[in-house]
Amino acid sequence: MSKTEQNCDGGKLIIISGPSGVGKSTVVKQLIQQCELPLELSVSATTRPRRADDQAGVNYHFLTDEEFQRRAANGEFLEYVEVFGRGYWYGTLKDQVSTGLNSGKWIILEIDIEGAAKVLKLYPEALTIFIHPGNLEQLQRRLEHRGTETPDSLARRLEVAKQELAAASNYQNIVINKTVEQAVETICQLLLKSKNHPSGDNTECTTN
Repeated sequence: MSKTEQNCDGGKLIIISGPSGVGKSTVVKQLIQQCELPLELSVSATTRPRRADDQAGVNYHFLTDEEFQRRAANGEFLEYVEVFGRGYWYGTLKDQVSTGLNSGKWIILEIDIEGAAKVLKLYPEALTIFIHPGNLEQLQRRLEHRGTETPDSLARRLEVAKQELAAASNYQNIVINKTVEQAVETICQLLLKSKNHPSGDNTECTTN
């Protein structure tokens, strides 16, 4: 059955959070490809420079600092944040979310815990999912394996991750990402279940 054939009655907002290095982007990408629901990732806006392989409107909406701050002042973001003190801003544009929901899409926001809290004030009915590494040691091994972190940036990411893991219980669902395939299957089943049973509360779903 195709995603079109498995359409739902109305749009739904899904918030997916988890610490840096837990594999959120990979899980979300495969989830959209494999789950038989009209899923769509909300494309964030950012002020970071565009890389050679970036596609505007696909990877990000690339804005100048001036444009980003103007839109923020005009209240055009659901949430926005400066990430890891690098001077680059990231945010979720309201019209990206509302347009998708109004067309019946299930919109996925891949955002941090602070952003999630802001969005929930406007969309309290959103389904929340926290992707968990299992423990901090597992997360540290994943970050070290990537080979992209300096000792300082690794320490900073782990400190932020401690705060994020402590907030996991605030989410309706916790999915422990042992393998991408199992995490995708678990989240897809959660979404399919929520289509018929829209309530949920702190269900922990391990993918072993």
